Amino acid sequence: MATPPPQDIRLLLAVLAPLVGAGLVIASGRRPNLRETFSFVAALTLFSLVAFMVPDVRAGKTLHFTLFQLLPGLSVSLRADAMSMIFAVSASFLWVLTVFYSAGYMRGLKEHAQTRFSACFALALFGAIGCAFADNLLTLYLFYEIVSVCTYPLVAHHQDEESYEGGRKYLTYLTATAKGLILPSMVLIYVLTGNLDFADNARTGILPPDVHRWVVTALYAACVLGFAKNGIMPLHSWLPSAMVAPTPVSALLHAVAVVKVGVFSTVRVMLYVFGVERMDALNLGLPTAYFVSFTILLASIVALSKDNLKARLAYSTVSQLSYIILGAALLKPTAIEGGLIHIANHAFSKITLFFCAGAIYVATHKKNISEMSGLGRAMPYTFGAFAIASLSMIGAPPVAGFVTKWYLLLGALDARSLGIVVVLLASTLLNAAYFAPVVYSAFFGKPSAADAQHHYHEAPWTMVVPLSITAIISVAIGLYPDFFMQFARAVVP
Repeated sequence: MATPPPQDIRLLLAVLAPLVGAGLVIASGRRPNLRETFSFVAALTLFSLVAFMVPDVRAGKTLHFTLFQLLPGLSVSLRADAMSMIFAVSASFLWVLTVFYSAGYMRGLKEHAQTRFSACFALALFGAIGCAFADNLLTLYLFYEIVSVCTYPLVAHHQDEESYEGGRKYLTYLTATAKGLILPSMVLIYVLTGNLDFADNARTGILPPDVHRWVVTALYAACVLGFAKNGIMPLHSWLPSAMVAPTPVSALLHAVAVVKVGVFSTVRVMLYVFGVERMDALNLGLPTAYFVSFTILLASIVALSKDNLKARLAYSTVSQLSYIILGAALLKPTAIEGGLIHIANHAFSKITLFFCAGAIYVATHKKNISEMSGLGRAMPYTFGAFAIASLSMIGAPPVAGFVTKWYLLLGALDARSLGIVVVLLASTLLNAAYFAPVVYSAFFGKPSAADAQHHYHEAPWTMVVPLSITAIISVAIGLYPDFFMQFARAVVP
């Protein structure tokens, strides 16, 4: 009998930190300053615990903690490995900044139900970190569902007809696909293998070699489509509908927790349940790459047609998420590295864009791009950060997104797929087409007569400082990508 791995309590404490934080937020709801202090302390505690694990994981160790055993080969357990740290470090650090930003946004607009908002925000991070550290498919599924349920009140925060409709679509899409596709797939995988534990490496997977190829293919398709938080078309429409939520929620949805849970779960299952070698043998990789390429291009075309800034950013997210799956699907080490590092690159850049959108709304109450002409001169920090993050989405050096597209391009060349090279180049041009006009109009456009008489200024410092920090980090990751790249390279040695 194999000796069980030693238990690392840091994993349990990291998962519990946002859960305890949510409880303290609820308990202190009548005292706003104390409530936000508890949110910040919970976020800082989570980030500190994750940071303390980094040296061990960088040294090649995999950390484990088993909560409880249900059946032989079936447990609720946690692990920290190279892939999980990319997601966990990004999410935990960005939660710290989002706490500050949310305080400025919610107080600036005098939003209602701020205690519920902060508590659900913490619970969403509880689910996201649980997904990051899931040791098997069962644990991943449980925390995936927690994220869906806990973010519904955030999407429906305004409690009007539009927000309730967006919330219903959000919850229906995400829970129906998970229960209809992931849950039965888990049962069949357990029957075939006797366990749901992720493989020790991304090459072999866990399915026995004698399982019929069509069974493996059907399971694979169900898992890719079942994690609908990944935003793959045609199961993407929940994501733009969720834009009715307050901007900090949109930032959470599109950068930190929800969509990253979707793509992280998809790629985790692709690599650690099916494995690179099995996917290659069954020719599952390249068809998946072309399938998500449709999302990359079409979502960018739709983004071009949107005048509402958050709607344009929403379709940008739909497009950008598929880069992560594309990298894994190409099955080449350089492409997988590019896809995995985009989890962090996209997180820092996209949260900057949504932070900027919220700051613009708080300062000017403007939502549409056509109304923002000349605002860059009144809000230079906000629109400067927006410009930097836009360059990252486009893939221009020296910002983080350039690293992603460079490695994806190398991976496509390694796979000898000219079609994917064309997709990457075309998507870059489309990215530039829907981001460049926003920046140009803000800095060089002529303000309207009404705006010329109104002296706009930057949003509160609690909003401007976080968006400036995330913009600076986006450049830093572009110039010095080794921190996250070391984890990405360890996934497929």
